[in-house]
Amino acid sequence: MDEVTVGWARRVAEAELGHELPRRWAHSRGVAAKATEVGRILGRDADLLTAAAVLHDVGYAPRLATTGFHPLDGARFLRDAHGADERLVRLVANHSFALLEAEERGLREELAAEFPLLEEPLMVDALVYCDMTTTPDGRRTTAQERVAEILSRYGAHSIVGRFIRRATPEISAAVARVEAALAAQPR
Repeated sequence: MDEVTVGWARRVAEAELGHELPRRWAHSRGVAAKATEVGRILGRDADLLTAAAVLHDVGYAPRLATTGFHPLDGARFLRDAHGADERLVRLVANHSFALLEAEERGLREELAAEFPLLEEPLMVDALVYCDMTTTPDGRRTTAQERVAEILSRYGAHSIVGRFIRRATPEISAAVARVEAALAAQPR
């Protein structure tokens, strides 16, 4: 990954989200900004995190929403329409514990078979951290406030509500691991 890929990712995300879903685009920009800061714990993979961060919600674009499950729709779009890097596609497909939501939707086996979870725990955690500490408007927040906001927006008994309640312990653990890695890293 490199800055060229990050620029490409920004252009793709803006083209898909910027006009039709400006709030989602604001969130994606905020997640990418946070990824740029957090990338220092990933060394040479910092640009991969930023590219995944800006693209993580691209599957919400109405023209891409074939299954209605944005991680899967976005990953398929990036793979099929753009031939995107496999690690990038797998990060988008599995961001923020998507396998748990896929299970709620009856899509777990499909997601896991098509886009296996990337076996790079710090990278996966870093994307969770960036997503789950950014508001829908792209501002900073805590993971606890973000989970509460998601529950409030979708309802506790919706598919997303059930998923986020199940994922909360994992989200909290991922955020704690990234915060520890950041604290241990010299500035």
